[in-house]
Amino acid sequence: MIAKIIYGQTCTGTLNYVFGKEGMQILGYGNTFSQSISPKFFASVLYFQGQRNSTKNRYAHISLNLPRGEHVDDRTFYKISEEYMKNMGFGNQPYVVVRHNDTKHEHVHIVTTTVKEDGKVLEIFNSHKRSMAIRQHLEKKYGLTPAPTKKQTSQLPIYRLPEEQFGTEAEKGTKYYLQDVLNSINQKYKVRSFDELARLVKRYHIEVRQTKSETGRIGVAYGLNNQNGYKTRFINGSEVHRGLSGPKLQKVFDVHSKSKLLPMYRKRLLKQIETTYDLFQIIRPHDLEAVLKEYQDIDIKLDIKEDVMEGYTIYDKSRYVFKARELGKNIRMQNRMEIFGQGNEPTQINIESKQFGLEVQKTIKEALTTSYLKSPKQSGLLSEHIGNMQFKDIVPNLLASERYQFLERFIPRNQRVEFRKAMENEFPMVRKKMYEQETKKEKETLEKKFKLIGKVLEKGIFNVGTEKGSIRLLFQALGVKYHDNQLSFTQSDKYIVPVNLGNLTFPKEMEKYVSSGFVRQNHLMLEMLSEQSSENSSKLTASAIFLPMIFPKLYDRMNPDYKKQYESVALGSYIKNAERMHAPFEKSAKDYIALFNAKGFYFVRGEKGFEVKSIYTDNKTSCILPKRTSQYPGSIPDLATTLQGQRPLIKKLVEEGRNKLENLWAGNLMERGLYDKFAYMLTIENVHPNLHREVVQHHMDNGLRKYMNQVIERKTSMQQNRLLKQGVYAINSLLGGRGKKTEEVYNGFKDEFTNWSKYKVQCVRLFI
Repeated sequence: MIAKIIYGQTCTGTLNYVFGKEGMQILGYGNTFSQSISPKFFASVLYFQGQRNSTKNRYAHISLNLPRGEHVDDRTFYKISEEYMKNMGFGNQPYVVVRHNDTKHEHVHIVTTTVKEDGKVLEIFNSHKRSMAIRQHLEKKYGLTPAPTKKQTSQLPIYRLPEEQFGTEAEKGTKYYLQDVLNSINQKYKVRSFDELARLVKRYHIEVRQTKSETGRIGVAYGLNNQNGYKTRFINGSEVHRGLSGPKLQKVFDVHSKSKLLPMYRKRLLKQIETTYDLFQIIRPHDLEAVLKEYQDIDIKLDIKEDVMEGYTIYDKSRYVFKARELGKNIRMQNRMEIFGQGNEPTQINIESKQFGLEVQKTIKEALTTSYLKSPKQSGLLSEHIGNMQFKDIVPNLLASERYQFLERFIPRNQRVEFRKAMENEFPMVRKKMYEQETKKEKETLEKKFKLIGKVLEKGIFNVGTEKGSIRLLFQALGVKYHDNQLSFTQSDKYIVPVNLGNLTFPKEMEKYVSSGFVRQNHLMLEMLSEQSSENSSKLTASAIFLPMIFPKLYDRMNPDYKKQYESVALGSYIKNAERMHAPFEKSAKDYIALFNAKGFYFVRGEKGFEVKSIYTDNKTSCILPKRTSQYPGSIPDLATTLQGQRPLIKKLVEEGRNKLENLWAGNLMERGLYDKFAYMLTIENVHPNLHREVVQHHMDNGLRKYMNQVIERKTSMQQNRLLKQGVYAINSLLGGRGKKTEEVYNGFKDEFTNWSKYKVQCVRLFI
């Protein structure tokens, strides 16, 4: 199902279209005193309520569209519409649901107002993001086909007969279609002129005509012509939508045209395209789209008119659209006939070119780095790994490289042996250069760590010292070690920094090695705290909140003042990530709060807006939401009740012992799709995720259930099987299963070694 929302200042034209369509059916009215009112009476009610406020977005026009071939009856479609409106925040507003049958896919139109009876405007935030979450919820609840995740090209709907249509027909379906397409184009691209707009909408069969009044006012009109018998008269832009009038669009075009970033985008594209030309000896014109996409990730469209190729149009990631001739004469295909004028000769790379040599070097560097990162026994530094590698050692990584495969594809067969030989000949020089670069970088990194340790000790961020060797905790958390008055990397003695600390008493066994990712996050966090600067806060990820779990003994010794700063910053980093993860499930502002509550976070209202606190940090620590974000939960009608309702949920998590970072980490693993690591925590370590029921169900359906099945089917020990089955049963109880019936759902996990009755008491029910 696809849901579309358009906000507007008037509703007359929309209602005329919705009620005027031939064969339309009114499925029902929402929040009106009777279901027997006339369309005219409803229009008056909606109009007068909407006029109680001067906001430009007074009215909302929503369409819910099923894919072709899918059918639901009128009663069900109205029920779906009711639920959609309730979740979107329009539940108490007057609205009408009208079903149309003029297209090959079944759909309804819903018209309502954003103005409440008291004249205030509904505080509807994130409406398009929430609409997607509601749509997904309704698709699952009613068994509807999910909307496609990839963008598709809209096709012109045929409103009646495939013959020329004029007059009032253009005022109905055509106007809505024009709004839909033109608004989408202006959101997707930074259009700079009416001519450019005309080119972009041409494939949608829309024609753009500029007009000029007697006073010199620039206007615009739109019409449809699919060159197949369907044609409309031109409609003034202001009649289609207030934002699509000539003057309004011209202002937008002027802003886009005068952007200071525009020259930079042109320069980047010019360099990328010239680099591509330098690499190739021949490019068959029709291959240029694929070559630029794969080599430079540039989207282009060839401009072909009557079988004559006139050039190409570039659809840049900056949302600007450029003609090739805008970037420079030298990249026009007509001016590079030595590359494009070879008839039907196959596209091929010039192995004698300088650019080819650079690509060979990049490919070898990539293979050397990949071989280090994917090494099962990653020991030592990258420079040490590079120094020990031979060409034969990186061949598997070379062959798997996308860059290598791209180069080989466009090298003539009779030159491929020479290509591979060039790789081998270039390897020693690339290895030497890369070794020197990494050596310099690693030396600088160790010196930075040494200086950071000094700052941390000087500021007293942690209560560590030389007595009892507690300073080792700081060393380990930064990926370094101390021995014989020397500081070096944990995994290598290649570089040293003299540090005269004397003989320190370290335990015989240090803590387990931790990933470089957590060491890097800890380094960034300590830099920020020691320098009292927020410069590194943007580099911190959600994993920053888990540092006390990874380095528990160190963070237990943290100075209370610095701990408060750390927790506040870590909370902010986690919340930003969580908001992105919650998007597919967040149907309303209440869901926004509920999804965080399930993870152990709760909201309080303070003088500066909403503050977020957690069960994993001190209750005095909080992170203040940005002003715009605070307005979102602030729009909840019964906000006081909602905030009060957090208490029992949070209290239960704490009572169940679910206020440990391990519980949050287990949920993080599930959200990231790392089901193998999650299964280990669930079954072996008996750690359960703090996640909302709906999120857990999504991951169970998305592959977690299948993964657990596959693991259990493998030949494992009896004890492992029992633990895995306990984990699966625990997840089922998490989703609300009960008793014998629930057990039978999972009878595929039974075997002769397992008696489920023994383990039911061991399964922890998760609070969601």
